[in-house]
Amino acid sequence: MRTRLTRHVLVLLLSITIALPISAKAASDPLPSWKEGPTKATIIDFVKRVTDPKSDDFVPPSERIATTDNDGTLWSEQPLYFQGLWALDRIKALAKDHPEWTQQEPYKSAIAGDMKGMMAQGKGPLLKMLMAAHSDITAEEFASSVSDWLAKSHHPKTNMLYTDMVYQPMLELLDYLRANGFKVFIVSGGGIDFLRVFSEERYGVPPEQVVGTTADAKYELRDGIPTIVKEGNITLIDDKGGKPVGIYRHIGRRPIFAAGNSDGDMAMLQYTTMARNADDKTPTLGLIVHHTDAEREFAYDRKSSMGKLDKALDAAAEQKWLVVDMKGDWLKVFPKK
Repeated sequence: MRTRLTRHVLVLLLSITIALPISAKAASDPLPSWKEGPTKATIIDFVKRVTDPKSDDFVPPSERIATTDNDGTLWSEQPLYFQGLWALDRIKALAKDHPEWTQQEPYKSAIAGDMKGMMAQGKGPLLKMLMAAHSDITAEEFASSVSDWLAKSHHPKTNMLYTDMVYQPMLELLDYLRANGFKVFIVSGGGIDFLRVFSEERYGVPPEQVVGTTADAKYELRDGIPTIVKEGNITLIDDKGGKPVGIYRHIGRRPIFAAGNSDGDMAMLQYTTMARNADDKTPTLGLIVHHTDAEREFAYDRKSSMGKLDKALDAAAEQKWLVVDMKGDWLKVFPKK
């Protein structure tokens, strides 16, 4: 009996001993999907410096604000922003109540699935159509529509669910920042109500830490039930210069870390990393996700109609923003692939 027990103990100890190097490595590597190199090292060095009380760059937890764009930074954005694809499907669903749309552009092209014809209508008509998909609907009905769509809709190229096309390396980065006392906010050109449907489940970012393009809403009592109804007038376009404004309004603190992928994020990166005044020595880090991987995702930058990265790419060297080469810096792109 003693021999059998001893043998079991030895087997258990041997198993633990064999597993230790792997466990220790996993515990010591907060960004396992990032390739070893200067990009990963820069991120880890920044986090260590701002969280070490003995460091000259130490930042109190209350000031460790991180902001990140969503489209093209946390999940894919080609061939069209995913919220735009949801809106197109909703327009098609609403068309039965609007027979006039079959003769009106850009609704006519949208209903027919003619992307080229729809895009040819210009920003004004497109915005009007998109707002039709987002307005005259209760907050609960809107959230349910988005949730149902995300649960069953698949990307036209990858055939993946859209919520599976989030970037595994960025999920790890968000976890790493939170584990080190950062408060993480999503600051996106996408709609604030759209993002709030899935931000907590997919990114670990609660609804109150989402900043996005915002439209009017009103309060009503419907059958005695307090109800919020979405309306069609935009009050904040949370893109380009609107991003710092959104941060100011919703967060009230300037970030020390910001991540983006396009010229639409340039103002947020400037607002985060450029000195507040002549004496400002606040340590900051700006990060740009550069889409260079046509095989695992998409390759695009300066000439793309979605997520155009041109001026911000030129400014990166001068501003010392960290440019992440998706093909070279990421060992994995999507969690399930």
